[in-house]
Amino acid sequence: MKFVLTQRFDEAAMKFLDEKNIEYYVAESSELMSYIDKIQEADALVIRVGMATEEVIEACPGLKVIGLTGVGYDRVDIKFASKCGIPVVYTPGANSLSVAEFAVGMMMALSKDMVNAEKGLRTGNWGVRDSGRLYELAGKKVGIVGVGSIGARVAALCQGIGMQTAGYSHSGNRAKVEAAGCEYYESLDDMLCECDIITIHSPLNDETRNMITKRELGLMKKSAMLINTGRGGIVNEQDLADALNNDVISSAGVDVYSKEPAEMENPLFKAKNILLTPHSAAMTAEARVRMHVNCLKGCMEILNGGRWNEVVDRDVYTHQRK
Repeated sequence: MKFVLTQRFDEAAMKFLDEKNIEYYVAESSELMSYIDKIQEADALVIRVGMATEEVIEACPGLKVIGLTGVGYDRVDIKFASKCGIPVVYTPGANSLSVAEFAVGMMMALSKDMVNAEKGLRTGNWGVRDSGRLYELAGKKVGIVGVGSIGARVAALCQGIGMQTAGYSHSGNRAKVEAAGCEYYESLDDMLCECDIITIHSPLNDETRNMITKRELGLMKKSAMLINTGRGGIVNEQDLADALNNDVISSAGVDVYSKEPAEMENPLFKAKNILLTPHSAAMTAEARVRMHVNCLKGCMEILNGGRWNEVVDRDVYTHQRK
């Protein structure tokens, strides 16, 4: 049994591999084609950062399972992997609390204008405290786009500080939205118009790519805040930068980008009233252990002939493996 890891994992996960006497290769590279020879010799490919494209998968006929250390699965060509009978393990729920806390932390920082206050104070501008941009979150309505395991956690945290919570599900799952204690919105446009804060927790797919563009941003309140800890491709970055610079909306917090690592040419780096972080919402010590260890356990279960429940496409088990 041989594993290829795109990057080194948390120490608890590396210890897990050693205790199971698993042979592994750590590439420390997101460019999978640069070590395709190693992947061709492996039973399992486990990705932290990098893309398992059709080209990569097709070049590795001996591959039996692909692992992802988070809940997002846009880093793998799922349709082609399933066609080849290769299950793709992921870890829904493992980082839910960490990402939810991070999203609410961004709301806290932006509603108190901490980014501008810190920058101003460092230049000797004590008067920045009188910007008039600070406000309380209690009583404000937050619209949650994607009320899954992370979105439901966000709802609970927001409700705990007295916020009103609303939810939109692109799959139309009203029961899930209402189970999280959120007002259900059938129309995303209506929720954008009526909420003070919009926070995004949807996966990136054909339905959600560019879900938030100039048109949608124009529907939001001028005082509104946008938080994106989901996936970069969901929000058009140029449109968001323009909306901030032209005071279409008040502020934004962004942890994810259309291209990662984010490049300095990204228009968001020149936008005002924005809090930017390097896709770090899930990087708490606790979440890293859960994501990394659970991913490895799932891959091992499949290699040992079992059926792990947390795979992106469960129909893969009905396909013949290569």
